[in-house]
Amino acid sequence: MDLPSFLWLWKIAAWSMGLSVTVYGILAGTGIGLYYFRRQKSPRPPWLRPFHYIMGITLVILVLLLLSIGIIGTLGHFGNLGHSPHLIAGLTVVGLVLLSAGSASQISAKRPRMRQLHVTTNAVLFLALAYVSWTGWDVVQKYLD
Repeated sequence: MDLPSFLWLWKIAAWSMGLSVTVYGILAGTGIGLYYFRRQKSPRPPWLRPFHYIMGITLVILVLLLLSIGIIGTLGHFGNLGHSPHLIAGLTVVGLVLLSAGSASQISAKRPRMRQLHVTTNAVLFLALAYVSWTGWDVVQKYLD
């Protein structure tokens, strides 16, 4: 297929990636807020936890959208997957986001290690998002050549 037929797909991917990084930043900020209120043993604003959950669900949706776009676009343009490290980087990000969401759903007083897993996963996710952005830029350059 010709690149112009996929241009709309790349625009969606670019916006989705930008939104994903923005949502990740919002999640980091609200997560730090949740940590702060818990450490201070003071009541948190009633909107903070639900907002953090909504942003988490949004990140999961955006990352799965990006995975779909990447698979469809790459197969449509190159005919196969795995022509760059971006595939592994993308799958790593998807796995980390799903692990983060899964561990978040298990956080409770009875499972304190789930919070630690959630926070650690999100720290690693920061590095993975940086790497997937870098490898994605290389992929974009291939499409433009």
